[in-house]
Amino acid sequence: MAQNKVDINLLREIADLEGTPKGAYNIRKNGKLESRGRTENIDIVTKDDPEKPGIDIYIKDGTRNQSVHIPVIITETGLDELVYNDFHIGADCDVVIVAGCGIHNSGTEKSEHDGVHTFYVGENSKVQYVEKHYGEGEGTGERVMNPQTVVYLEKNSSITLDTTQLRGVDSTKRYTKIVVKEGAEAIITEKLLTHDKQKATSEMDVILAGPGASSRVISRSVAQDDSEQIFYPRMIGDDAGFGHVQCDSILMGEAKIQSIPAIIANHPDAQLVHEAAIGRIAGDQLLKLMTLGLTAEEAEEEILNGFLR
Repeated sequence: MAQNKVDINLLREIADLEGTPKGAYNIRKNGKLESRGRTENIDIVTKDDPEKPGIDIYIKDGTRNQSVHIPVIITETGLDELVYNDFHIGADCDVVIVAGCGIHNSGTEKSEHDGVHTFYVGENSKVQYVEKHYGEGEGTGERVMNPQTVVYLEKNSSITLDTTQLRGVDSTKRYTKIVVKEGAEAIITEKLLTHDKQKATSEMDVILAGPGASSRVISRSVAQDDSEQIFYPRMIGDDAGFGHVQCDSILMGEAKIQSIPAIIANHPDAQLVHEAAIGRIAGDQLLKLMTLGLTAEEAEEEILNGFLR
C-alpha cells in the first residue's frame, strides 16, 4: 500500500492509522479502491450497482473483538463523489468500525465527498462507530463533506456513534437517523468546530421504536470567526423508552449558532428530556488558567480542547 506524505497525514488525522490497518479494511482514494483486507469473519464486497457505488461489509454472527477501517481520502481538486456503504452485522457481535474522510485540496475547484452509511445491527450486538472529518490544503477550492448515517438496531443491540469534525471543512450537511427497537440503546456524541466562514448543519432523528429502548445525544460545538452552525436533533418516543438530548455550544468572534432540539412523545410512557446551552467562554475560566501562567490565547485553547474532548 504505497502512500505519499499527504496520504499518510490524512489517514493519521481521520483514522489514527500508521501503515496497514489490522483486521478488515477498505481504503478509498480519489474515487477508487486503494487497498483492501478481509478476515475470516469480516468480508468486504464492492457493490455491482453502477448507480450506487460503494461497498457492503458483512460481519458474521458471534464476531467479537475485531475492527473494520474504511477511511476515504481525496487529494484531487474538483473531485465530487457519492458512495453508499452498507454494514450487515450479525447477532451477538462486538466490533469497532472506524470511518472518516480527509480532503487535501491544493487547487481552485471544489472537492466533495458525500457518503451514505447504513447499519443493520443484529440482536444482542454491540457496535462502536468512529467517524472523523478533516480538511487541509493551500488551495482556494472548497472542501465539502455531506455524510448520512442510518442505523437499524434490533432487539437488545447497541451502537455508540462518535463523530468529530474539528478543522478545515468549508461546508457540511450531516443527517443521522437511528431506529432503536426493544431493549436497544443508541449513544451519539457529536463534536464540531467551525472557523472562518465555514457552515455546518446537523440534523438528527432518533426513534425509540420498542419497549425499553433508550438513547442519549450529546452535541458539543465551537463556532469561531464568521462561521455558522445549525442543529436539529429530534428524539421521537414511539414506545415506552427513555431519550435525552444535550446540546452545548461556545460562540467566539462574530459566529452564529442555532440549536433547535425537539422531543416528540407518541406513547404515554415515553420519557424524553432535552437541554441546550449557547454562550461565550466565561471570563473567570480564562482568568483562573492565566493565574497559572498561561497567556489568554493558551488559556482559551486549553478550554476549547477540554470542551471538545
